[in-house]
Amino acid sequence: MIFQDNVIKEYLKNVYFITGTPCGGKTTVSRALAEKYGFELFDVDERFDEHKKMSNPLFQPAMNTYFNSADEFFGRTVEEYKNWLLNNTREQLEFVLLDLIRLSENKKVLCDCHLTVAQALAFSEPARVVFLIKDPSNLVDEYGNRPDHQGFFQYLNSATDIEKAKQTVNITLYELNVNRIEEIKSSSFFWIERTVDSTVESTLTCVEKHLGLI
Repeated sequence: MIFQDNVIKEYLKNVYFITGTPCGGKTTVSRALAEKYGFELFDVDERFDEHKKMSNPLFQPAMNTYFNSADEFFGRTVEEYKNWLLNNTREQLEFVLLDLIRLSENKKVLCDCHLTVAQALAFSEPARVVFLIKDPSNLVDEYGNRPDHQGFFQYLNSATDIEKAKQTVNITLYELNVNRIEEIKSSSFFWIERTVDSTVESTLTCVEKHLGLI
């Protein structure tokens, strides 16, 4: 069954989307907003294992790909790694949309997620979407040092050639996001770019104003 965009938008009218690129501040801002306003917080990454249990390898092959070791995981080409990440996100999206429809029926939900500009246009309105972005160069150390990504960082450090594994991740994240950032900046959506001068407080205030919360 295929649902038209206007139908999905109607059923997701109680959902705010905080999306963007890695290390842009999505998780920090989403958690702060959810706590301040009492919104239901829906973190796509935290729901992955739950969605994987419901998935079918025939229909969601990327979500069900198994790697024997860190060397196998990080030993892929950048193109293979990129395609796997993109397919994972695409396959999980159906589970995410159905969860959001159910959760937001009678309350506001804040979704920390990975939407493209096209998906944001299809599922929501600019007034309910914020893109938080960051220069995608050399993200691996910052990404891996976050408390919620310690499992990934430990896995990376179990690779035989750690520096090569880091290089693969850095190149993959850069190639996935460099053009995406330009697309976001030229779109009709509100965006904030994280820099060395950014603060959580200033970013949070800008997001609140855009979403009409203050």
